[in-house]
Amino acid sequence: MKVELEIWRQDGPEDRGRLERHVIHDATPEMSLLELLDRLNEQLFEEGREPIAFESDCREGACGACGVTVNDIPHGPVPNTPSCRQHLRAFGGITKLRIEPLRSSAFPVVRDLIVDRSALDRLIRSGGHVDVQAGTAPDADAMLVGHDDAELALDFAACIGCGACVAACPNGAAHLFAGAKLAHLALLPHGRVERSHRAREMVTELDAGFGPCSSYGECVEVCPAGIPLSAVAAVQREVYRAAIR
Repeated sequence: MKVELEIWRQDGPEDRGRLERHVIHDATPEMSLLELLDRLNEQLFEEGREPIAFESDCREGACGACGVTVNDIPHGPVPNTPSCRQHLRAFGGITKLRIEPLRSSAFPVVRDLIVDRSALDRLIRSGGHVDVQAGTAPDADAMLVGHDDAELALDFAACIGCGACVAACPNGAAHLFAGAKLAHLALLPHGRVERSHRAREMVTELDAGFGPCSSYGECVEVCPAGIPLSAVAAVQREVYRAAIR
């Protein structure tokens, strides 16, 4: 199987960057995007050329490190699937791929396909914390959480922080990411004391590091964890609640 690739190459944050063309002649339908990049790097190594720099860790769709943009779509053409789980067999016959880093002003390119996603880390540091009592572990039934609330909180907590929602948004907003964190913690008794402070701090960081949300919904289409659009509404809901309180 022949696959034609256009790969973004950038030597460093200050470099302008460019697209390089390559051809893989022995690709197979079972290959994932990352395995395709592995094969390309083997080919480049055999030619004595510099391999492509890209990130990966678990390769099981759990960590979010692997995010790239494929034909202008964060992660790739298969909806709600991380880059490491995008396989060529699911591309509907597409054999020409342009692979670039996640595109957002909040994610400066470090090298080739690697971006700096520390803006998401700053967002978490601003409000993603709870106070807990130190000491021995509490009894399992000491802090009751209803079944429906627990399940919904777990749905929001499934966010893997890959940043695809930011790259997909025309405004570069991170409201799906921030809303998932706010909604997750708002549903649980843990960290209830910090709830209002958390909302104010996270929205302040949102405004400083990301664009405004216009509820386009592109973020939902690319989210590997399937975070619903209701997470976006949680941002304003928590801010209004904090103002009233």
